[in-house]
Amino acid sequence: MTMNKTQQKAYQRMRRHNRIRAKVSGTAETPRLAVYRSSNHITAQLIDDTKGVTVASANDVKVKVKGKIAAAQEVGKAIAEAAKAKKIEKVVFDRGGFLYAGRVKALAEAAREGGLAF
Repeated sequence: MTMNKTQQKAYQRMRRHNRIRAKVSGTAETPRLAVYRSSNHITAQLIDDTKGVTVASANDVKVKVKGKIAAAQEVGKAIAEAAKAKKIEKVVFDRGGFLYAGRVKALAEAAREGGLAF
């Protein structure tokens, strides 16, 4: 099977994501903080994998800051606030096969500063 460069990158990310998901699972007490990064946006969800439900979510669609890193930091703060409202302090981090750098790292550090432990 031949793939172009874009397909190859997506395939490799999905392989990494599947490896991560084999080890990481969220519960009601410690949900999974799943991050998805597209070329323009970033999204974070708190997921209870035992029930298969999303507990809370945040994205950068309505964030009014300039720059993608700053938007990721705002999403990190927002997901931490949403978790506090649901009385969640500990989570397991799922980077979704994305490298822990740039926007993913900015979101994670902002969530930690907002009070989430992982």
